[in-house]
Amino acid sequence: MPAHALRALRSSPRSVKTFVDVGSEGRPVTRTIYHIRHGETDWNAAGRLQGGRDIPLNDRGRRQADGNGRALGAHFSAIQRDPSTLTWIASPLGRTRETMERVRRGAGLEPSAYATHPDLREVSFGRYEGLTYADLDVQAPRAAAELRRDKWNFVPPDGESYAMLIARVGGFLAGTSGDLVIVSHGGVFRVLRALIEESEDHELAHLFVPQDRIFRWQDRHGAWL
Repeated sequence: MPAHALRALRSSPRSVKTFVDVGSEGRPVTRTIYHIRHGETDWNAAGRLQGGRDIPLNDRGRRQADGNGRALGAHFSAIQRDPSTLTWIASPLGRTRETMERVRRGAGLEPSAYATHPDLREVSFGRYEGLTYADLDVQAPRAAAELRRDKWNFVPPDGESYAMLIARVGGFLAGTSGDLVIVSHGGVFRVLRALIEESEDHELAHLFVPQDRIFRWQDRHGAWL
């Protein structure tokens, strides 16, 4: 998305509440948003572009999700927060749903009591899904070079760019309120950082996103737990 379009999204009436709500006395109330990336899949391990393909967690990914659940449960205990008072939302893909259910179980909650939202699905790599970067170098060298040069704006055939993804995820975020736990994907996390932290750094498209950590935003400031 061009910079002017991102600024317009942030300045629109709907986007004002993406991170700050208004309390009963008319004062701003800071929101807290937690994000967890789904656990590892075999395609992650092989370096394949996964996108919208519904690839399941592997054994390591299940262990990562279980560990994040225990860590989040311990965090809520330490801050004396009832985890059921947050809204839990996941991408509809199977790897994120299994991760969510394992995280909720680890946090002491009923695993299936959460919502899904289609706009949290991963950025689509279109016809390139299933390929590695090495495959792209051989099969589509010009596209591979363009992807490395400007990953934020690169649009794969039948796929999406990060500029397109930020519009989709921004629409989701503008429709939420209160504190959230989001389980989604690496690409979604990258554009959430751009939206919440008001960053126009397109290098976020290259940000490494671990699958065994939890990220928290408070007052637009984010950090790993």
